[in-house]
Amino acid sequence: MTFSEMVYEVVKRIPRGRVSTYSEVARALNKPNAYRAVAQALKRNKRRDVPCHRVVMSSGHIGGFRGSEKSSIEEKKAILRSEGIEINGDRIDIERYLYRLSGS
Repeated sequence: MTFSEMVYEVVKRIPRGRVSTYSEVARALNKPNAYRAVAQALKRNKRRDVPCHRVVMSSGHIGGFRGSEKSSIEEKKAILRSEGIEINGDRIDIERYLYRLSGS
């Protein structure tokens, strides 16, 4: 299994209405310093069964599916809102919505 495929399998565990972070995904893979590689894997993802929209920055800021492209960020925000997540500007209350993946 490639690194990207491992990332996708971990991300698929994040439930609807919750988010996780790039760092959390990296820790779940026992590669705590690989958060940038996680972001790159998700940026390249073409699979519809991987809920990439549920992965945000540790600060709660929302990045887009294809980086910081404005339309991409708006698309991600719309999907998160449809799952019941409240967004203030481009930020989520990470303490409220965080789903911890590491150690599980």
